[in-house]
Amino acid sequence: MRIITDIFAYCSEHVPKWNTISISGYHIREAGSTAVQEIAFTLANAIAYVQAAVDAGLDVDEFAPRLSFFWNGHNNFFEEVAKFRASRRMWHRIMTERFGATKESSKLLRFHTQTGGSTLTAQQPLNNIVRVSVQALAAVLGGTQSLHTNGYDEALGLPTEEAARIALRTQQIIGYESGVADTPDPLAGSYFVEQLTDQVERLAWEYIARIDEIGGAVAAIEQGFQMDEIEQSAYEYTKSIDDDERVIVGVNTFTVDSEPEPNVFPIDPALERGQRDRLAAFKANRDQALVQARLDDVVAAARGTDNVLYPMKEALRAHATLGEVSDALRSVYGEYRAGM
Repeated sequence: MRIITDIFAYCSEHVPKWNTISISGYHIREAGSTAVQEIAFTLANAIAYVQAAVDAGLDVDEFAPRLSFFWNGHNNFFEEVAKFRASRRMWHRIMTERFGATKESSKLLRFHTQTGGSTLTAQQPLNNIVRVSVQALAAVLGGTQSLHTNGYDEALGLPTEEAARIALRTQQIIGYESGVADTPDPLAGSYFVEQLTDQVERLAWEYIARIDEIGGAVAAIEQGFQMDEIEQSAYEYTKSIDDDERVIVGVNTFTVDSEPEPNVFPIDPALERGQRDRLAAFKANRDQALVQARLDDVVAAARGTDNVLYPMKEALRAHATLGEVSDALRSVYGEYRAGM
């Protein structure tokens, strides 16, 4: 929390148009959460970030307009649209009622969406083109400002050039041929979408209330609340596939006896060796005493009350690596270990 509040303060003064943080639900969904859990746990985290900044004396309207979010896109089309719509509505209410924001830009949930990596299958990988298309369309209909479409072969390895091109063309076809980007919130007014949006929002508020009762997102994480909930959801999802209660095309139904060998992106081991050699040469040709002095400044700021971004910048300017700066911060703050 200390680092992010320092980032808010620094950026509001020096780079006021910079998006200071991408508050992510993507990793939560990839770990096995439900759509409701994804937005509930992410918005609870966002509440904790904003509260920490307010407690540090920052004006909410000075930093909130540059907050952004990062959502996952999964296969249940209408549920995903409802999730995106509910998240926007909830954030507006949170910033208005909970934090008293007055700028309209402080209340807008600006978000990026990436299609669901965990939904992609190694079996019949070309089917993933359709999955990605459905997920991307749901994100656009739900109001996303930017979009990442996964390659169809990412369950097998890094995307090939062909897979990356098809992922790009998927966005371009949606954007330039489908017409769905011509109007905001095109599914508004649909009785089913509106009812589902209300349901997702209601269930997400229930989760946030439970987290508030625990003492907020940080306390809940320390008690393992979110992890336990996600693990249970992941178990139930996987069991539903194993029990054939949930259809995954090409995996537990509509399978084929044999598939052609996929074209997998090749990994050259020489790339890793080359990067290690370049890093070693980089460290050998710098002023190590200056690097250590600047890293000591980072540690001192972290232990005190000074904004840590200023000494971090000087350490990087002296050619400290990101890993070394991170280690300096870990020496003060420690490192989170689940269950400890």
